[in-house]
Amino acid sequence: MLGRFSLYGFLKNQKYYEPFLLLVFLEKGLSFFQIGLLIAFREFAVTLMEIPSGALADSHGRRLCMAGSMAGYIVSFVVFGFSSSFLLLFIAMFFFAAGDAFRTGTHKAMIFKWLENQGRLGEKTKVYGITRSWSKTGTALSSIIAAALVWRTGTFSTVFLFCIPPYLINLVNLLTYPKDLEGEERGGKSLRETLGMMKASVVEAVKFRPLRNLMVETMGFQGMHKVTGDYIQPVIRTIAISIPLLAGLQGDRGSATLAGGVYFVLAVLGIFGSRFSHRLVAKAGSERRSATILWYVDILSYAALIPMLIAGWYIGAVVVFVILELIQNLWRPMQVSRFDHVSSSNRRATVLSIESQSKSLSAMIYAPVLGLLVDNFGLWTLGAFGVLVALVVMIMRNREFQTIH
Repeated sequence: MLGRFSLYGFLKNQKYYEPFLLLVFLEKGLSFFQIGLLIAFREFAVTLMEIPSGALADSHGRRLCMAGSMAGYIVSFVVFGFSSSFLLLFIAMFFFAAGDAFRTGTHKAMIFKWLENQGRLGEKTKVYGITRSWSKTGTALSSIIAAALVWRTGTFSTVFLFCIPPYLINLVNLLTYPKDLEGEERGGKSLRETLGMMKASVVEAVKFRPLRNLMVETMGFQGMHKVTGDYIQPVIRTIAISIPLLAGLQGDRGSATLAGGVYFVLAVLGIFGSRFSHRLVAKAGSERRSATILWYVDILSYAALIPMLIAGWYIGAVVVFVILELIQNLWRPMQVSRFDHVSSSNRRATVLSIESQSKSLSAMIYAPVLGLLVDNFGLWTLGAFGVLVALVVMIMRNREFQTIH
């Protein structure tokens, strides 16, 4: 099953649009604020559907929810590929959000259920890191394919359509998972019982201090990265324009070439980050201590972006974005494991969906605010906003830790 889990991640990350998403929107004439509104809408829709999807997965079958996720993505790819209006982009974002909502938390719960069946729960961070590294391998390959597709087609938008075949293959992969990964609560529960499970998990997340603290950390670390990560694309485009060899290429081929290369490097670093996350935990002595180390690297990285983007040191800024991506991949496996430590087995998918929802909720707030700041004051506000968010979360985090002890 480890190979099947890894195949899922590999196919899921055949996202040929990923290196160009912001550039597609800018090409369509959208401002950064409008882009922020689209992202906020996506995260709002994810927030609405996230916990119900996790509860439905635990009560009515995880394989069915994962299949629904792939279907939502495929519909969104079709709309994105052919859309030409702001309204249609919102519709595409809705289906994309449905795909995210029915996926996040659910597949991780299936992995943890398999580990539990195998008596290997102690390997959660290591095994999740391996599967995530295969996801990043898929990202690395997709970056190269994406650049080639833009070279071939001469446009960014059509790459969405090429994402459909690997997602159809993944749909078959998921539907043929063993039945014993469905979840302990499978058995045709009523809607009232499903909502009851959802309510109990939300109450647990809000009232149970360890879960609440982890949600705050996720909102600050992953939520911020989710919003700022794509801003590397206009920086890359600026660099491409300044390089005569790339600037001389027809259409968007120069930007696509450089973006594909940078995203390939990001993906390769993501592979190492995911695989070595458990080693960082071992060296630090605990998942909390390793998370603290990453928090300090995070705030220093955002601080470094401020003078670099003001002065136009764009190559240095790209290096900082690369560092932020690396620590994100070190962070993710250990954070998922930390959530699993404090959640009950029969609500595992629901609690992990709450974890993902907290990231979506924060991104929903950050995206339009950051877009407005960039429109009015420039890209350097990325760094300033990142520092502000990190400082607030670290103060809250340390205060909660002192209260517990």
